[in-house]
Amino acid sequence: MTAIPVLDERSIRFYRHALSILKDAGIPHLVGGAYAFARYTGIERHTKDFDIFICRDDYPRADWAFRKAGYKTELLFPHWLGKAYQGEDFVDLIFSAGNGIARVDDTWFKNAVREQVFGVDVELIPPEEMIWSKGLIMERERFDGADVAHVIRAMGPDLDWRRLLDRYGRYWRSLFAHLVLFGFIYPSDRSRVPEWVMNELLGRMRRETDEGDAQEKVCYGTIISRQQYLKDINEWDYRDARVVEGTMSDEDIERWTAGIEVDGAK
Repeated sequence: MTAIPVLDERSIRFYRHALSILKDAGIPHLVGGAYAFARYTGIERHTKDFDIFICRDDYPRADWAFRKAGYKTELLFPHWLGKAYQGEDFVDLIFSAGNGIARVDDTWFKNAVREQVFGVDVELIPPEEMIWSKGLIMERERFDGADVAHVIRAMGPDLDWRRLLDRYGRYWRSLFAHLVLFGFIYPSDRSRVPEWVMNELLGRMRRETDEGDAQEKVCYGTIISRQQYLKDINEWDYRDARVVEGTMSDEDIERWTAGIEVDGAK
């Protein structure tokens, strides 16, 4: 059972109530963030936010349910994140990664892990989906590589590696980078990544190397960082991979980019 972080009773009551609101409204939901991370790695973090993952189509109902219960809500970024507030405490209602990838779908729920959080029976996001979403976060102010390494160290032998590879799809180089780093971080635990996984990704790397440069000038850096590759797309004539791949609309990108200044001011 995951230990409850040190929070005041008011916060705990709010989070319990948030879970009951979603349950009573019949909205499928999964707990992620620090609580799932603690369950999978044994590493506890004391945070004031509470990450709940839902499907995007369920957000309007979730928003209505929280407002009906008397809470302030905000659809902060329509492509991936809404919030419900009680004073300084808040619940993140997440339906995607900020880059528009790792969208919550039925597979998340099919492979969810049962647990208790705050004494409430819940389902946690699967470790594979945690690696998928965290592995594509490489911001200047936030890099989740250590989280990925810790989940692999703890869960590697039990992971559904084929599903994880399929989740990354054409972004497999990002996963491969984490796996290479894992072998560097934990040389005595390299076998926690199956040999066939490394061989398959090495084979893909060799084939792409033999093929040479891609024909289209696209910067995929915008998928892993909303800030650090703006010069590439604004001045160096690279196409934005988020547009090329269709993971985000122009409006989503504009709003997500504008959020850099707001977040940086906090």
